[in-house]
Amino acid sequence: MTAHWELALILVRILLLVMGLATTAISARAYRREKTRYLRDATIGFGFITLGVLIEGVLYQLTRLTLTQVHIAESVALVVGLGVLLRSFIE
Repeated sequence: MTAHWELALILVRILLLVMGLATTAISARAYRREKTRYLRDATIGFGFITLGVLIEGVLYQLTRLTLTQVHIAESVALVVGLGVLLRSFIE
């Protein structure tokens, strides 16, 4: 990968992480104010989704894992996060 594309990837991942953290923080504030189960679950879901973004960036940049292994780790966090988020909407 060329240097400018790698830099673009890092910048987009940082932006995605910041957006995920902001969404999780807003959800957590709403949960503390309202104390409802669906807001608690939404906060947990957003947290796992954000964790997936962080996991991918860290594992890809700092380990010798293959791209496929990194995507699997990210996907597991995303599946858990989206599952908890979906549960918050259903129940």
